[in-house]
Amino acid sequence: MVDAHRTFVIVGGGLAGAKAAESLRKEGFTGRVILIGDERDHPYERPPLSKGYLAGKEERDSVFVQEPAWYAQAQVELHLGQSVTAVDRDARCVHLGDGTSLRYDKLLLATGAEPRRLDIPGTDLAGVHHLRRLAHADRLRQVLTALGRDNGHLVIAGAGWIGLEVAAAARGYGAEVTVVEPEATPLHRVIGPELGQLFTELHQEHGVRFHFGARLTEITGQDGMVLAARTDDGEEHPAHDVLAAIGAAPRTALAEAAGLALADRSTGGGIAVDSALRTSDPDIFAAGDVAAVPLPGWGASLAVDRVRVEHWANALNGGPAAARAMLGLDVVYDRVPYFFSDQYDLGLEYSGWAPPGSYDQVVVRGDVGKREFVAFWLKDRKVLAGMNVNVWDVTEDIQRLIRSGARQDLDALADPNAPLASLAT
Repeated sequence: MVDAHRTFVIVGGGLAGAKAAESLRKEGFTGRVILIGDERDHPYERPPLSKGYLAGKEERDSVFVQEPAWYAQAQVELHLGQSVTAVDRDARCVHLGDGTSLRYDKLLLATGAEPRRLDIPGTDLAGVHHLRRLAHADRLRQVLTALGRDNGHLVIAGAGWIGLEVAAAARGYGAEVTVVEPEATPLHRVIGPELGQLFTELHQEHGVRFHFGARLTEITGQDGMVLAARTDDGEEHPAHDVLAAIGAAPRTALAEAAGLALADRSTGGGIAVDSALRTSDPDIFAAGDVAAVPLPGWGASLAVDRVRVEHWANALNGGPAAARAMLGLDVVYDRVPYFFSDQYDLGLEYSGWAPPGSYDQVVVRGDVGKREFVAFWLKDRKVLAGMNVNVWDVTEDIQRLIRSGARQDLDALADPNAPLASLAT
């Protein structure tokens, strides 16, 4: 039976929120658990939206965190398709869009992020898309199917992970694809210029066209439909649809209006939390894409004190950690950031955090030409991040290297015959 004297409210219907609700029940919490999501779909995972589901390799039901019946069985109260308009910290309640209010003893903000919008003429045309929600993926999957059938053209603004994964999916349907990117290589903000050319060549081999060093300035159309996309260097690309894949911004409006401390926007913004994912209000916690977490010991050599990570593993692990902290358990959230990507026959895993400017060299073990290698980003011979490409079962070793903070023998690090496990000492 639910003990109505204690109520924990979770705002956000994504992976972090769903895993937090699950963990509260697993830890034996018998109070009310209320999960509020502004989408009508049950909580789901986001990676399939640009990978398996979008590519037509997975069914729609595969994206959901739990079977819909689980929430009733676990006595988790769902408020789907409902927005939270305000957090009243003094009254310890949240106000909903339908005019009702819900009291809380502990509150978790797992509000995620939202896609950044193109601020150019033509974005109101029917063929302009974003990819963040399941409804976006539903629509885009239909669009890619039609483009492939009709030899249509898709222009993608942005050569980050989402842009490249959608490009791969679109080519799988047979659509023509052009990617417009202001940097000289893809993924510049994540892996820097050293390995960006690898992804240029991978996609070019599959028929993707790149236009580097340019930004979209206008999307032209007729009768509400897209006809072309223009760039700031005077080029015009034929297009039937355009995808804006220029990043995401943390959804911090509720936290800001409630007076919670926020992280510096210059380093990604988000809601500032401590190592237990607690905000500046001891009864309010944050997890997932919206949370800016203090860097643990392995990040001491970086020039920032917090990091906000927009990846699946952060939501998967952050939701349960926040749930345990809400219960008063001892929590130190110090996970090494991790994500994965699949593009054509290339699969990769990335651990750590090493944006351009934070590292002083890149060391590679393996064969980049064959696309079977591990790359390491280092500063002062200490590993900040590692990416394994078509090489498997090394993630734990890479993360141990990062955590160790040990200065590396660069020859051993580059030697495929030197066990990674032996270097994390």
